[in-house]
Amino acid sequence: STAMAAQMTDAHRRFLQLLMAQGILEGSEARKLHRRCCEIHKVYYAHDKLEDFIGTINRHLQPLFMQVRKGMSEADGRAHYALVNLAETEITKMASDYTENELELFRKTMDLIILSENGFASSTDILNLADQLKTKKMKKKEAEQVLKVFVEDKWLSEKNGEYTLHTRCIIEMEQYILSNYQDTARKCNICHSLAIQSQVCDSCGIGMHLPCVRKYFRAQTEPRCPQCNDFWSLDIP
Repeated sequence: STAMAAQMTDAHRRFLQLLMAQGILEGSEARKLHRRCCEIHKVYYAHDKLEDFIGTINRHLQPLFMQVRKGMSEADGRAHYALVNLAETEITKMASDYTENELELFRKTMDLIILSENGFASSTDILNLADQLKTKKMKKKEAEQVLKVFVEDKWLSEKNGEYTLHTRCIIEMEQYILSNYQDTARKCNICHSLAIQSQVCDSCGIGMHLPCVRKYFRAQTEPRCPQCNDFWSLDIP
């Protein structure tokens, strides 16, 4: 019954605890966890009811200004779930875990990533910022260590010396980024969530996530921009 479904059970609590411990769960992990929690606590389980299950958790989190949000990995388009704190901006939340100059390095890294063409910043460019920090300069070795921690804590992702924002960071900081980078941050024209790694139309300037580009143009013989209908000159990933 619907009344039952809206009840927060031990299955919901266990799910939430494990999500909090992980910070973020990939879609298939979340589905497995949903099933496991329901089985352990003998709560009604239906494989297609994960969104309802999370909806129940979210109703109970509302007074705490928390929310389980769904987002997408910009690399492969997979769904992810993260617990978001709505009461404070994420930078303040990070402040309890990092020193002032570490936070400044993170902000500057974020600037580089968001203002870049492709949504990445090279480690060289980031490390060059380390000795220009206003709060307290950082040695390169120290800055490398801090970047490693940002990756471990799932604020940044790194591939071949290039850094981008982790999916968790994008889900949690979407509002912060959209309001602090109004001129440069753009939403994906297809899925309407924040796009950091994106392709941008040469003619009208709309952006699309790479997985969204791939999906959108899959069925088209000649790729044209969904907004202005001009030829899409970029390579389809």
